[in-house]
Amino acid sequence: MLRYILRRLVFLIFLMLGVTVVVFLLSHAVPSDPVVANLSQRNLGNEEMVEAFRAKWGLDQPLYRQYFTYMSNLVQGDLGLSIRTQRPVAADLARYFPATFELATFGIVFASLFGVLFGVISAIRRNSVADHLLRGVSVFGVSVPSFWLALIMLFIFYLGFGVAPGPGRISPRVAPPETWSGLYTVDALRAGDWGLLADALSHLALPSICLGMFTMGLITRTTRSSLLEILSLDFIRTARAKGLAEKNVIRKHALGNALIPVVTVIGVGFGNLLSGMVFVETIFAWPGIGQYAYQSAKNLDFPAIVGVSLLIAVNYVLINLAVDILYGLLDPRVRYDR
Repeated sequence: MLRYILRRLVFLIFLMLGVTVVVFLLSHAVPSDPVVANLSQRNLGNEEMVEAFRAKWGLDQPLYRQYFTYMSNLVQGDLGLSIRTQRPVAADLARYFPATFELATFGIVFASLFGVLFGVISAIRRNSVADHLLRGVSVFGVSVPSFWLALIMLFIFYLGFGVAPGPGRISPRVAPPETWSGLYTVDALRAGDWGLLADALSHLALPSICLGMFTMGLITRTTRSSLLEILSLDFIRTARAKGLAEKNVIRKHALGNALIPVVTVIGVGFGNLLSGMVFVETIFAWPGIGQYAYQSAKNLDFPAIVGVSLLIAVNYVLINLAVDILYGLLDPRVRYDR
């Protein structure tokens, strides 16, 4: 297993190289000019300003030379300077990604807990009223657009009943915590500020539910179908024939095997959430990576676009690696050393 993990990490390097090539080419293939997107109409009429802008950002160089310049900086840990914010891209990612990571983590925890719970209940009570109800919930979660759900939940729980806070990571009257991890809940715990922690958690509730509903629906359906398949196998019938209680059969023999495909769904779902959900982040005024990526694309900010793409690719590869390791923990048959 150790050699397998090391090989995957080496593969990560080649994958990142391929991502940089593809993203760099696609971002420059857009039929638009970053000069037009970033300079004012007055400056566009000044030829010296236009030429100075192109020279500053290397736009006057051939595409292959721009790419090699970018890669030479990348191997030194330099993701370049954002055209839009005039800050290092690495600093921008470090600023915006913790908000998305915190929201995605709470979203995937919500989706996993309720998805597995609903799937197990639906499987053990097959074709009952509870089964049909929970399957309806899962279909609703998969079908409803997240941005529509976000608007409805804000209208009902914030404007209607007033039981949920408004958009943002914390309330306007609350001062943000001293930055340590960039995660407000973690930083509040570290500072021992329980009021700030409660406020941050309350602001996480609605957006994390909106983000997690789609993945929760997938997890519910996958858990149900996988558990039903496992419960029909011979070793389950043997366990029942030995007189084991049904709850022990499910907990000790069936659930561990049924969760293997569920782990894949959770991993892919977490990767999707970490990619940044632009609409939900916009509706909830959440300063995450989705907002940063949208603004960068709108302004044809090539260094920022490539930086975000690299970050998303790294997230997916690391999550898939973690899923492979969990396979070995859940199923001894896959614990082999490649």
